[in-house]
Amino acid sequence: MLKWVLAASAVLAMPTMASAQDVEAGQKVFAQQCAACHKVGPDAKNAVGPELNGLSERKSGSLEGYNFSPALKTAAIEWTTENLDEWLADPKKKIPGNRMPFPGVKDELKRGDLVAYLESLNADGSSK
Repeated sequence: MLKWVLAASAVLAMPTMASAQDVEAGQKVFAQQCAACHKVGPDAKNAVGPELNGLSERKSGSLEGYNFSPALKTAAIEWTTENLDEWLADPKKKIPGNRMPFPGVKDELKRGDLVAYLESLNADGSSK
């Protein structure tokens, strides 16, 4: 019995990859893979892609002042954690016909960190 208790304790003490996402790591992923087209922060403006402040508080294709593809406008999905994760994994699969020329973030941990970073931004670009 003691062996089982010790084994269970060891398993429970092991770190889990997906238990908590790292916002700072997500900020680095954003800088490396997203910042060329998207802006965030208090002074963010639309660029090649729309600014992404407060993304988790809106529906796809709804940001005023950006010319979204018809696919993103008509999809009108809410950017929940799950939808952001699916979108960032494979944008063409999640919303066929969108114009974003991005293959996706295939690494699940990096993608989770990126989602956490995007979800940490208020609509005014400040951190939550």
